[in-house]
Amino acid sequence: MSRPSPGAVPSPNIWHHTATYELENTAVDPERRIEAAMAALHDWSGQRFLDLGCGTGFHLPRWAERAGSVIGVEPHPDLVALARRRTSRLAGVGVLQGTAQDVPLPDASVDVVQARWAYFFGPGCEPGLAELDRVVARGGTAFVVDNDPTRSTFGDWFRRGYPHLDPPAVVERFWSTRGWTRVPLDVCWRFTSRADLEAVTRVELPGPVADAVLGEHEGLEVDYAVNLWWKRF
Repeated sequence: MSRPSPGAVPSPNIWHHTATYELENTAVDPERRIEAAMAALHDWSGQRFLDLGCGTGFHLPRWAERAGSVIGVEPHPDLVALARRRTSRLAGVGVLQGTAQDVPLPDASVDVVQARWAYFFGPGCEPGLAELDRVVARGGTAFVVDNDPTRSTFGDWFRRGYPHLDPPAVVERFWSTRGWTRVPLDVCWRFTSRADLEAVTRVELPGPVADAVLGEHEGLEVDYAVNLWWKRF
């Protein structure tokens, strides 16, 4: 039986609810504001792009639209297989099994890195940051996308679901003291059915919290604030 890479941090949503997480990937940021903000900071046309924690490879075809080459790295072998299947007909796209703490690539081998809701949550991710220092070429840029729990409807839900996590001030201080810059972005979840919205909410939040917020919220859209952290190397 194949196993996740040693040191992998289990993801409670995509690892155990892969099909539901695909619904979330489809619903989040329909206007692609995150990608637009990234491109404004570093145009990856013709460059070497690394998607770190790529999951099922949902975003790999998007990066391939303009990148010279794309590599996805993912610790879970079942997700690696799905990502390879998704990109099997795309030239210049590869998927490797590995972790953020041990990226299976040579030194200075990529120009742009994206990690979206994958491992980099502030304090504790120092080994992954050291690997970024190693694999990103001079002049390259790394992007980390994470929740901003200080605002938005989903931010309120997130605080209610995970009150034990580091306060936002601690997380912001962690990134800023290491040379990263924050770009606050307003995106949303936009679903085509209430059943899909409820299914995704239930894999993202503890059961009692999910029940409560779904009872309070109407419609198919949820406003969602994120932080785009970035650093030039």
